[in-house]
Amino acid sequence: MNITIVGATGNVGRKIIEVLEKKNFPVDNLYFVASSKSAGSKLKFKGKEIEVENLETFDFSKAKITFFSAGGKISEKYIPLAAKYSTVIDNSSHFRMDPGVPLIVPQVNSKDLKNIKKNIIANPNCSTAQLVIVLKPLHDLFKIKRVVISTYQSTSGAGKAPMDELVEQTKLSLENKKINSKNFTKQIAFNAIPHIDVFVDEGYTKEEVKMIAETKKILDNKIEITATCVRIPVMVSHSESLNIEFEKPFTLEKIRDALENAEGCKVIDERKDGGYITPIEAEGKNETFISRIRIDSSNKNAINLWCVSDNLLRGAALNAVEIAEAFCNNS
Repeated sequence: MNITIVGATGNVGRKIIEVLEKKNFPVDNLYFVASSKSAGSKLKFKGKEIEVENLETFDFSKAKITFFSAGGKISEKYIPLAAKYSTVIDNSSHFRMDPGVPLIVPQVNSKDLKNIKKNIIANPNCSTAQLVIVLKPLHDLFKIKRVVISTYQSTSGAGKAPMDELVEQTKLSLENKKINSKNFTKQIAFNAIPHIDVFVDEGYTKEEVKMIAETKKILDNKIEITATCVRIPVMVSHSESLNIEFEKPFTLEKIRDALENAEGCKVIDERKDGGYITPIEAEGKNETFISRIRIDSSNKNAINLWCVSDNLLRGAALNAVEIAEAFCNNS
């Protein structure tokens, strides 16, 4: 089939190209689309160079599936046009909470692909995507009552410029030179910033509100959720500390079994030095890794665990391509 990638030159766009190639996705013609600044440049797919086309003049009727990875404003402007001719898989937040647009993580709710009304499918926030893959098998067995989330999110979640700034600030800091932050509210090198996206109601940030609303839409609106999202000086991979309270009785053995057998999950949980997964080890991997599983000593109905996943893959590019695969299988 013919495929278009809007935002092909960006972090996620390039990862989508990588995933399509690794999965040997059935592509007849692949179209790379970006802003006028990038139009005319070339990207490779399976050893062949393909010229990037200008978004403003692109003909969306050429492709069956179009991936959008160019931000919310581009999605708002161009997806209604693209969706007239092509099924759109959008990585931005713009359509996620639209009741007429399914929000999909294939391992969790691929059945919702039957509810496509606008020819648009939304990809969730990267931190939500890895979260629901962990929660789904546990919710099926033990019915989750409440989740308390603390995230430790990499700079790649904010784009290429923030990643470059982390490198630049690290050098400046080691040289004891003055640092002026451009993409962050505070210095990111050797620091942690408890603030992702803009502030909204009651002191929460938009990133925290997105995680809560999206998880409820994908998994179960009755689950109580609260979140604190933190940016840390890591290049790739988001980590999450989860406190999960259940309604039904459970054992740690059953928790481990459920997670080990869940698609997209991998349990690495040894109670010894290094017996867990960190962001560097998760980079470039498809799985969501789960470690530090233990009973909450203050609440016998709850557990704590740590999960980490490559946000550019699991949280964006890989999930988008898996949506395309699920959509084709359901068509």
